[in-house]
This record gives sequence, C-alpha cells and structure tokens, in this order.
Amino acid sequence: MITDRQLKQMWFDFFSSKGFKKIAGYSILPENDASVLFTIAGMHPLVPYLLGEKHPAGNKIFDVQRCLRTNDIDEVGDESHFTCFEMLGCWTLGECDKKQMIKLSYEFLTSPKYLNIDKNKLAVTVFAGDENAPRDEEAASAWKECGVQKIFYLPKQHNWWALGSGVGPCGSDSEMFIDTGKPPCGKDCSPACDCGKYLEIWNDVFMQYNVKSQGEKPVLLEKPNIDTGMGLERTLAVINGVKSAYEIGCLKKAMDYVKAECANFELKSARIIVDHIRAATFVLGDEKGVVPSNLGQGYILRRLIRRAINHARKIGFDCQNFAVLADMFIAEYGIDYPDIKQNAQKVKIELDKEIQKFSKAIDEGHREFEKVISGIEKHKLFAREGEKVENIISGKAAFRLYDTFGFPLELTKELAAERGYSVDEEGFNQKFKEHQEKSRSISAGSFKGGLAGDGEILQKYHTATHLLLAGLRKLNPQVTQKGSNITEERMRFDFNFDHKLTAEELEFLQNFVNDAISKNLPVVCEEMSLDEAKRSGALGSFENKYGDKVKVYSIGELSKEICGGPHAKTTGQLGTFKIVKEESSSAGIRRIKAILQ
Repeated sequence: MITDRQLKQMWFDFFSSKGFKKIAGYSILPENDASVLFTIAGMHPLVPYLLGEKHPAGNKIFDVQRCLRTNDIDEVGDESHFTCFEMLGCWTLGECDKKQMIKLSYEFLTSPKYLNIDKNKLAVTVFAGDENAPRDEEAASAWKECGVQKIFYLPKQHNWWALGSGVGPCGSDSEMFIDTGKPPCGKDCSPACDCGKYLEIWNDVFMQYNVKSQGEKPVLLEKPNIDTGMGLERTLAVINGVKSAYEIGCLKKAMDYVKAECANFELKSARIIVDHIRAATFVLGDEKGVVPSNLGQGYILRRLIRRAINHARKIGFDCQNFAVLADMFIAEYGIDYPDIKQNAQKVKIELDKEIQKFSKAIDEGHREFEKVISGIEKHKLFAREGEKVENIISGKAAFRLYDTFGFPLELTKELAAERGYSVDEEGFNQKFKEHQEKSRSISAGSFKGGLAGDGEILQKYHTATHLLLAGLRKLNPQVTQKGSNITEERMRFDFNFDHKLTAEELEFLQNFVNDAISKNLPVVCEEMSLDEAKRSGALGSFENKYGDKVKVYSIGELSKEICGGPHAKTTGQLGTFKIVKEESSSAGIRRIKAILQ
C-alpha cells in the first residue's frame, strides 16, 4: 500500500529528475485575495506567475500545497469529503507544450518506479471543441502516442477550465481516470458519468486563452501555461483500491487512535473529528497566526473545532485527546510545512482554550434553552382567546441554539422531549440550508478573485503595505508583518505591537507613507538567493514560502522586503494614503485598514 508520505516523495523525485524545481508550500491563508477565506487550490498562491510575472525558481516548478474548503463541511464524514486536503502541483510557466506534459503524466502514472498503473486501465478525456476553441486533437494525439486507447471527447462543462467569473486565463484540460472494470452503465458511459466505472486521478490544464471581460470570446494568451493538479487524498484511495483515504497513512493512524480511545465508536463522527482537528492544526499552525473568533477565518476555525467537540462527546472521545491528534499531524505535516512544527505549542494551547470556551457556551446554551421554554409557557398564559400555543420549539430558535451555542439538533430534541416538547425540524433545516448557502458563497467564492483580480489597484495597495511596514518600524524596529489582505477597495495590515496606536502615531504613519508617495520613488526588483536577501537586510516575515531564489523589492532607502506579490513601478502611482481604522486583531496583534484615494 502506498502511503501519503511515499506518494509525495514519488512526486518530488519524479519532477526533480525532469528538471523541475521544487518550491515550498504557501500559507493556507491567502494574502491578497478577499474572495476566499483560505487557499482553496494548489494554483491559488501562484496567481501572479500564471499571469506572466517571472517566478524566482524559473518556469518549471512543482510543490505540495495545503488547502482548505468549507463549502462541503456538512458532507464531511463520508468516504470522499474533506475540509482540509493536499494538492500535488506542477507548472510550466510561459509555455504550453501539451505533448511533453502528457508524456510526463503518462510516465508517472504507469512507470513501475512510480504509480505502476496498468495502461489498459487508464482512460482520459480531452476537450471536444466549440465555437470559441477547437477540438483538442493535439492532446488526444499525445495520449495515443503514449499507447492510451480509451480517449473520450467531452464538452466544455467537463473539459474546460475557467475562473468562476468567466474572466481571465482559461483553456481546455485533459483529465485522467482509472477504469475500475465495472460494466458500463449504458452505450454512452464515459468518465462524465457518475456510475463509478471511472475514477479521476489527475488533471492537466492547458491555459492557452484569456477572456478580457464578461461576454467576450477567448483570445490566445501571449504567455500560456500548463497547470497540473493531483489531489493527494483522492489519488491515495484510487491507487490503493480502498474506499477512502481515511484508511491510509497518517489519517488511518489518527482514525485508529480515535477508535481505541472512544466509548461508543461511530465511523462518521470519527472521520469528522480527524478531518476537523487536522484542518484546525493546519490553520492554527500557519505562519500568519489565525485563532478562533467570531469573524471570517477565525469563525470557520471555531466552527471546525466545536463541531469536532460535539462529535467527540457523541462517541465518548475525551476532547483533551485532541492534543494527541494534533501531535500526530504536526509530526507528519511539519515535514512539508515547517511553520506547523514551529507553532506546535500554540496549536495545542488554542485547541485547549476553545474546548474550555465551548464548555461555557454549552452551559449558556442550556440557559438559553430554558429561556425558549419559558417564553412559550408565558405565551400560553397570555394567549388570546381561541389561540392555540403548541409545545413546539421553532426552527429559528433551534438553529440559534446550534449556531450561537453549539447545540446539535439532536441535543435540542432530546432536551425538548424531556420537557414534553418537540422541535420544528423543517424550520431548522430551512435555516440550516440558508446558512450553508451563505457559507458556500463566503468560503468558496467560486474563486472569483484570484487570477482575474491581479490588476493595477492591487499592485498599488501591495506597494503601500511595504511603505506602511517601513513607517511602523520607525515607531518600533521590532515590528513584523503578521498578515495582510487586499481588495480593490482597501488594504488590511496586521502587525505585532504592544499598545493601541495613538492619534499622533497614526498621523505619523499616514504622513510617512504620503511623503514617500510624493517623492515618486522607484520600486526596484532584484532576484537573489534567500541567504543573499537576508545578508542584504531584506525583511521577510513569511520566508519559508519563497523558496531558494527570491525577489527583493526596494523602495528607495525606506523599504527592502522579500516578496512575491505584484507591485507598482513607482510610489507616485499610489495616490493618497488614508488610514480609516486601527484595531486589535488578536492578543498582541494590531490591525490597520487603509485606502488609496
């Protein structure tokens, strides 16, 4: 059986041997894309380079990237859904040699040294063509040369990659499947079916086109790319012939531990605990320092931990054992993401804090439940003549107990039954559905930002964060960046500071940045090794994501930072910098929100 660690090492060894350069995995928290809360795809952090910016490691790169998607959080617990997962990625930037990439894909899949899949079990799909782009005979021909016989031409909905907005780089793709040997579901059976005959294992995306604005036809990109992605968990299950990645490697070890330590084992609850604590370990261990809260990323993190607590209580698993699970994940994933290992203590401390806070919330929930019952009883006493008040807890009240206090519906129903009440489950489900839809739109965002959102205004805001950090370090040389988020409307910058900034300090910062803008200083980019960058005095708060070769951006004598984002050419392009808010982000961390006018 191939484990997750073995599959990663195969990927690293294979692409290294083919002249590709390994880059470090990026943060799970996107730096400059407000359309999503987390890094949701392997290509997400590489946005600037897919748009044509030169990558310090060259034009042939690969990595393993931690990702988190919460649009399917309520489906976690079955065989295939995860909130947290890893993507094995490989890119050729500025060129699109389909034949070469397909040849490499075939070799990795079938070579006895790597996945050793029987070529007769391989099936592939290619783009069937439409009025905007031709049938992809080039990809089909490349697969035929490799000896693959099962080639399916599928329409745009299956074999065309584009952003959710429909604007930006796009192109046909070629997907790879394993034929399970099941009989076809009909004469038109293909990988487009959901019958289970074909299981997807890999995807090569050929970004040859660009859509400049809504409704326009795609035009050829000046610098096309190939973006390949292999989902680690899905691939492990397929190549090992098991139903779920929970049966392999690190996840299996965690599942075995939960089973051994719980009083009333239930598979679905155990999977939810393992998935959610793994996701929490990734987020808490991230270099940018998110902790549970009631907003944004912190809210999702809190929801994951509390959902794990509820299921742990359900099956009799001591929540203090979350620390043991976290240690398992830190030992495994700290190899690929060093910040998780560096923040090991913080991960366990924050998990314990949330367990204690949730215990208090549950107690508050019990009090709230009593208020709901009391309200209904009062309504009975003061009901108008002929008005019938039934012993039913409304769906709205039940959902508030769930969403605010962490009460699962089953607990509310159990407590209600003890008091001779029932629960409006249909109303609860409606509220729950509305909540799901809102979460999907917030968390997934259809990746509507990303590639299409790398415009001039973002470059200006990104440059302004460098000037703001330089000004903050004038106030305190120990200040470092703890996170940033940029949209086309504003910038948000987090930093360590020991007190709330005074009006005088905020005025100094605003004047400092605007003075730099007025001087129209050039923004100069140099490429060098990470060691050279450090020796030159360049700052780099999140160095482990940049790789051996880095870009260093200098703004006159004011700022020198290791950075991979897009920048303005001169400070004079920025406009006028205005601080609109300064507040606490978390303990010891302050946050400034600012705009450019």
